[in-house]
Amino acid sequence: MRVLVAEDHRVLARTVATGLRRQAMAVDIAATGDEAERMCLLTAYDVLILDRDLPVMSGDEVCRRLRELTDPPRILMLTAAGELTDRIYGLTELGADDYLPKPFDFTELVARIRALSRRIPKPAPALLHFGNLTLDETRREASVDGHPLELSPKETAVLHLLMRAGGAPVTHDDIVRTVWDEHLDTRTSVVRTTISRLRGKLGDPGLIRTDKGEGYRLCD
Repeated sequence: MRVLVAEDHRVLARTVATGLRRQAMAVDIAATGDEAERMCLLTAYDVLILDRDLPVMSGDEVCRRLRELTDPPRILMLTAAGELTDRIYGLTELGADDYLPKPFDFTELVARIRALSRRIPKPAPALLHFGNLTLDETRREASVDGHPLELSPKETAVLHLLMRAGGAPVTHDDIVRTVWDEHLDTRTSVVRTTISRLRGKLGDPGLIRTDKGEGYRLCD
């Protein structure tokens, strides 16, 4: 899942981004409303966490503009104003998908993001299968022949991407952009390292094949 955090409070933005990355989400940060709009026009985010009180362009205006897109991200509005009238206005007049007043509990934020992502109209079965591999997309749990695998969040996210591809190659850059975020150098070795660890945990080094010039794919 790819998330954009539009929040001008730098400490809060970094804290939220760090926490979401630990949940295997790819997270970018925007500090102003115009930057958030520009990034959403350039990148297909699944969920936008949008503070209403942003500089340059308000979160309200960003929400209005993004709603004019053919395929806008799901928008979770954040605000220090927690009155019922504010929530109703954000949901009905601005077109936000959800509304969370500050201060908020991080576990609730994660739950709301995951709930929003499930509303995205994409074919996503609860269980993915490839050979003797099974991945529960909801619980983020993988198994081989019914035996659970102890995978890190990033390893799970990479495996999920490969299984969704169904044996088609997934490029190194696509893995970086989907599993990590825009600040990670695409020349980094972190993908190769993660793939290497994943092969070891799957117990079959040949299950993930490296196709020179094309990327990585699962093999029967």
